[in-house]
Amino acid sequence: MKILLTTTSYQDTPGDHHQVLQDSGFEVVRARGPLNEAEMLDLIETSGGFDGLLNGDDEINVTVIDALLAAPTPLRVIAKYGIGLDSIDVDHATAKRIPVLFTPGVNHTTVAEHAFGLMIGLSKYFGMHLRETAAGRWTRKTGVELAGKTLGVVGLGRVGREVVPRGRAFGMDVIAYNRTWDEGFANQYGVTHCPTPQDVLEQADVVSLHLPLLPNTAEMVDAAMIGRMKDGAMIVNTSRGGLVVEADIVAACRCGKLHGYATDVLATEPMTRPHPFDGVENIFVTPHIGSRTIESVGRQAMRATKNLVNFLTGGDDYIQANEF
Repeated sequence: MKILLTTTSYQDTPGDHHQVLQDSGFEVVRARGPLNEAEMLDLIETSGGFDGLLNGDDEINVTVIDALLAAPTPLRVIAKYGIGLDSIDVDHATAKRIPVLFTPGVNHTTVAEHAFGLMIGLSKYFGMHLRETAAGRWTRKTGVELAGKTLGVVGLGRVGREVVPRGRAFGMDVIAYNRTWDEGFANQYGVTHCPTPQDVLEQADVVSLHLPLLPNTAEMVDAAMIGRMKDGAMIVNTSRGGLVVEADIVAACRCGKLHGYATDVLATEPMTRPHPFDGVENIFVTPHIGSRTIESVGRQAMRATKNLVNFLTGGDDYIQANEF
């Protein structure tokens, strides 16, 4: 069997997942993702197709899926290295009866830590201060404390639920939105329920976004929404860049409506230049590394590898995101 492996953190991080993939006996074609549609189509044409993908954030759209299915070696399974599926047309894969496997429960601690790191960095203007000291200057700007602020968590999935106790440990009041509400969890950590994401955004001093990118969440943080937020609010995004309108974020940061914006994700990745965020001192970006630690990569890579190998060899130890 032939596999396309594109995720770079999987390839670059040592661990037992490499041995498991090697022991499978599969032919492994390696590429450095994330790959766009043209790059995927070129690989399919030159390779003759793949039984399975072990992919990160490559563009797996209708055109790519159809090309994979029409290749001499037709696609049998997509094994996502991660949990975010917005780069994959899951509906089309489902219609074509292609299983989409994923890796829930392996990186929520790591991403929550990263979200809090972004909050701390944003509150103290780390982005600007790091740039200034690197340039040999001693420019200082007064930040704000997180203690006593209202932390708004938009989405209480695995990551959001890890952010909550960290906020409480920092002395923050916590409000949150989730489509379904766990009263026991809320009572345990003193979380106030908000009926909509917009209610969280309007009331919070610090907003942490933890929603998937869907038609009803895309660009939910736009100029109108920001206008209803508190003056000096902060937004941290470790979910998907498409949840915000980046141009509107820039305008709000430049005029001081927002204290700042810290993100691990962009609407288009990798970051293209020029970018709207360039030169905005109260915006800083990390390159989608929130889930990328030695510990989490090992867990995520092993789960993705087992998903792929077990599915293709007839085992039942895999986690499927779609149903048909």
